[in-house]
Amino acid sequence: MAVQNARSPDGALHVLGHQLGSRLPIDILTTHYPDRHGQVLLNIALSRSVDTALRRRAAVLAQRPQDVLSQCVTADLARREQERTRRLEDRLESLLAHHTLEEVLVCAARALPSRHVGSAVSPS
Repeated sequence: MAVQNARSPDGALHVLGHQLGSRLPIDILTTHYPDRHGQVLLNIALSRSVDTALRRRAAVLAQRPQDVLSQCVTADLARREQERTRRLEDRLESLLAHHTLEEVLVCAARALPSRHVGSAVSPS
């Protein structure tokens, strides 16, 4: 993660891309910032090769590049959520193979108060 002062998200991406591009193999840089309505916006700067591939795919699909990128990001997020759910179900099945449902529920109930309310749990 890097923090870069700039007058705009595009400006920050440009400066970072220029500074880091010669030092690191970077395909995509992003900024995340809230708009006036509190929605988090994603600003993306693509490398030339990624931009070219995205434009080609958009042309084949007769869509705008930003729409193709949006669909790819949305599909990937859905895929990751399905994988997380599957992993959780697999772990639960493993627990239930060795413990009763009541034991698992009691253990989960005991663990819940130790979690901070509203804290984000990182995907594994």
